Amino acid sequence: MSRFAIERPVLLVTLAVFINYIDRGNLATAAPLIQEQLGLTATQLGILGSAFYYAYVPLMPAAGWLVQYAGPKRVFAAGIAVWSVATALTGLAGGFVALLLLRLLLGVGESVAFPAATQIIAAVVPLERLGIANGIMSFGYLIGPAVGTAIGGFLMGYVGWRPVFVLFGLASLMWLWPWRRLSLPTSSVRADTSAIPNANADRPASPAFTAILSKRALWGASLGHFAANYSYYFIIAWLPFYLVKARGFSIGQMATTASWAYLFNAAAALVTGAMTDRWLRAGHSANSIYKPIMGLAQIGSSACMAAMVLLPPAGSIAALLAFEIIAGCSYPGLFAIPQIFAGPAATSRWVGIQNACGNVAGMVAPVATGLLVDRTGRFDLAFAVAAVVSVLGCIGWLWIMPRITPIDWQEVGGRNAPAAR
Repeated sequence: MSRFAIERPVLLVTLAVFINYIDRGNLATAAPLIQEQLGLTATQLGILGSAFYYAYVPLMPAAGWLVQYAGPKRVFAAGIAVWSVATALTGLAGGFVALLLLRLLLGVGESVAFPAATQIIAAVVPLERLGIANGIMSFGYLIGPAVGTAIGGFLMGYVGWRPVFVLFGLASLMWLWPWRRLSLPTSSVRADTSAIPNANADRPASPAFTAILSKRALWGASLGHFAANYSYYFIIAWLPFYLVKARGFSIGQMATTASWAYLFNAAAALVTGAMTDRWLRAGHSANSIYKPIMGLAQIGSSACMAAMVLLPPAGSIAALLAFEIIAGCSYPGLFAIPQIFAGPAATSRWVGIQNACGNVAGMVAPVATGLLVDRTGRFDLAFAVAAVVSVLGCIGWLWIMPRITPIDWQEVGGRNAPAAR
């Protein structure tokens, strides 16, 4: 397979998750305008912000199964069509109930994104290039909120929030044009299966769902994913408020600091993805590369959470930037690890479960932080909780999760499923 044939699916997948994070985040950008125009309470805005996850999280395991059964190409296309229409219709919503239903529909559409994206990468990218492929994808979804907020906020200032939602939704649908012209392997076999013991080059064993659930590696990675996401969602949801209210930053200083932090985060993911591939090609094992990165990232995150609240403003910002770099280094591994364990035969279902567990943090972290800040008037306990959760993530990656090596699903009782189309 040529280099271009490998890169084109990765680039299209990256563009899709970039769009994904723009469309899920534009409600926050428009919240002040929506509240003023529709007369919503702060509680109603909070419900709208959470509604996405209440559809997104529970549907992800089912989405993983659907991707394996019907094929990632058609399921991904259907998902982006649903979430694009939901985004466009949000611009026409007349009240709270309509907005709530559309946010739920957005979660339904976006639930297929990462199971499909990771399945495609597992199918077309060789083992020694999984790092950069996942690094590129991580860069896409990490930079999405920054770009969406900047462009969406600028446009909303001129034309209002309704036309921007319609425009973003219709623009998202344009992704389907290059996607329909993309050719993917008719089977779900990775381009290079040499690292998979006893892999069948025509049709790999597709394990039963119970076989995937029985794997200790799944639950170790799921705990680690939850911990990584907890800090991410905590910072994303509360960083602007924290910098302005607790550290006395102006809005301009806050925006500049946050933008640099997010840029460092995305760049670290991209660089780490390239470096992990270089180390693999140099002869190091996936286990000796990814386990230390994931464990050290959680330890570093815990230390940075403590430093951000204990140090003076300059030290706090240094700790924030350090956190963003450290966290970014771990993001390629979030999906490369399940791709290595599960292989093309089971990646979408594995990631469906793992990513659902990881995104429970999106339902918990912002709300828990708000409750702690309301109760104490300070961020100390909120940062302490994030630090403790990071320690739990270290336990998941280093102690619960076993050695990172491909699972032979035939040996554990795999069964053939329809090939991905």
